[in-house]
Amino acid sequence: MMILKNNRLSWLAVAAVWLTGASAYGQSPKPPLLQDIQIQSQNHSAVPSATPLVQRTGSVAPVGAGGVRTLFPALGAVQIPGYSGILIESLEGNVVLETNSQFTFNPASNVKIATAYAVLKTFGPEFRFLTNVYTDGSLNPNTGALTGNLYVSGQDPIFGYEHAITLANELNRLGIRSISGDLVVTDNFAMNYSGSPQVSGRTLFNSIDSSKRPAAATRVWLEHLRDSGRIGQVIGTPSVAFNGNVYVQPVPSNLTHLFTHESAPIREILKATLAYSNNFLSERLGGLVGGPYGVARMVHLNARVPPAEFSIQTCSGLGFNRVTPNAMMRLLRALRSDLAKYKMTFADIMPVAGLDQGTLSGRFDADFSRGSVVGKTGTLNNTDGGVSALAGEVNTRNGRLLFVIFNQRGSVPRFRTFQNFFVSLVQGQFGGAVPIKYEPVPMSSRMARSRVSYPNNAAFGND
Repeated sequence: MMILKNNRLSWLAVAAVWLTGASAYGQSPKPPLLQDIQIQSQNHSAVPSATPLVQRTGSVAPVGAGGVRTLFPALGAVQIPGYSGILIESLEGNVVLETNSQFTFNPASNVKIATAYAVLKTFGPEFRFLTNVYTDGSLNPNTGALTGNLYVSGQDPIFGYEHAITLANELNRLGIRSISGDLVVTDNFAMNYSGSPQVSGRTLFNSIDSSKRPAAATRVWLEHLRDSGRIGQVIGTPSVAFNGNVYVQPVPSNLTHLFTHESAPIREILKATLAYSNNFLSERLGGLVGGPYGVARMVHLNARVPPAEFSIQTCSGLGFNRVTPNAMMRLLRALRSDLAKYKMTFADIMPVAGLDQGTLSGRFDADFSRGSVVGKTGTLNNTDGGVSALAGEVNTRNGRLLFVIFNQRGSVPRFRTFQNFFVSLVQGQFGGAVPIKYEPVPMSSRMARSRVSYPNNAAFGND
């Protein structure tokens, strides 16, 4: 590792330009997976509550150059905005820069890293969510009429229009064109990121029947056929008409299992969750491992993080969570180690800046830095006076580094500008940025990796 002395003055000049010219980032239309973080009105101040697991941060002054521990003068000379904690280390554990790493901060959506870690450790990368389709009726093969009800049970958080029409297509393949009874969904069924099983059931009901199907559903279905490479394999328009209504209730035990829709592998769902910082997906996934408490316990026990350094209220990062940079660094190392067991890297579940769609698509996207940063953002515009976080891995000519940046109580646009500059400055001390070996795959193609399976004793048969 060496300091590029000839470049130090030029880097500091760049720093002055970046920090002086900080301005708000423009907002562009967002894909469905990308959600704005909205904070509900709460009777909280920017100062954390006096919980034993949370250290008080309200009276701490902003960090100056004197509070930074680093062997790199160019890094130590940079003024860090707001109340901030930063920790940057080599893969071997050598500290590149540290400031306030033992104090707690609001990590915002960096909490999603912990949720992804807990989910991956519990289920493995190839786990798929199963949506089972049953009936209590009988089919008249001459008319295509199913006399009875249709039951749909599952908790796939990514289930959408394209999957609903996939169900209709499979029912058509079984010879079913109409159903005399009702559509029944379980209370954990979700569709199109809705938290209401009633709304989800009604959306499914309308999507299966082409006469009630919204134009948006048809458009998504056609895109799904393209992304899954199935154009030309589906003949006609999938459709099943119901004579009954929609209900939410448990599934009886004496039913005939028709088939199962299997989601894309959970590694792809985690990629979407982290790339778009999707709150709905993160809360649903976290709920599978015991919610915030379960996620935190997994981190405490497996990543060897003290409870006093990692306390969360949500699985998405909304609200008042408290994490130290030291704890997040331990979590990054534990996640990196677990991914390696599956021959995976951060890039398999986190966005690659400048290459992947989502929150990092417009950051670190210059020719010299595109593809060199893999990480997770975090943003809270109002909570704790404004929060911006960034954590992950950077690649340089002299090796890879792990980094955690928690900025709090200040302008989010200014924090982001600082992070963009500072990470690039760090890379400059190690010979400059180098892209990782990574070929981006469109998120729609990742989500299209779902499939349908049939039981061995399928009563209605399949081709």
